[in-house]
Amino acid sequence: MTHHRPDVNDNPEAALTLMDLFPAAGHRPRMELVAACEVPPPYRDLLVHTHHMTVTLEAFHRGPVHLQVLASMQSDDWYARRILLRRHGDNEVVQFGIARIRLSYCLPEVRSAILAGKTPLGRVLIEQDVLRHVVPVAFLRVMPGPAVAEWFGSHRGLFVTYGRLGAIHLDEKPAVEVLEIVAPIPPAIPGA
Repeated sequence: MTHHRPDVNDNPEAALTLMDLFPAAGHRPRMELVAACEVPPPYRDLLVHTHHMTVTLEAFHRGPVHLQVLASMQSDDWYARRILLRRHGDNEVVQFGIARIRLSYCLPEVRSAILAGKTPLGRVLIEQDVLRHVVPVAFLRVMPGPAVAEWFGSHRGLFVTYGRLGAIHLDEKPAVEVLEIVAPIPPAIPGA
């Protein structure tokens, strides 16, 4: 009998188990599912779409982002990592995320680039010209835990942000599950 592990394609709430891959005090934010229409601007532009977050964040922040792998694990056919995406220039954290990747669905050169941990996943898939389809599965209102708040610089008094759960299909196979939480965005200052 084959054991089927629930994933984001089956049940959005099952994807919240991505946080359980890397249990650590202070890292687990409080999250609640929200409808896409409940995601306010500018978070809506950052999350409610079918594009890679790498590209979307680079456009929003007007420059490249780089990857920092906080933790990773690999077993059998799976590779998972907990990451930060940082803006080039000031090194500010713009996204916290967790990805679980089915390596057997990746070409060898894609697998090698992912395991090297030097380039954001979206950039790897784009540069390797992999046929891909990004599927947002659910949207989240997020109250970061202490560690995530510190990475985000939430000392600025911004303690709520938004994220999404998604799947990335590679060559029409559900290869990647992602949890992507964007850093809190200060409200625009009128006249600035």
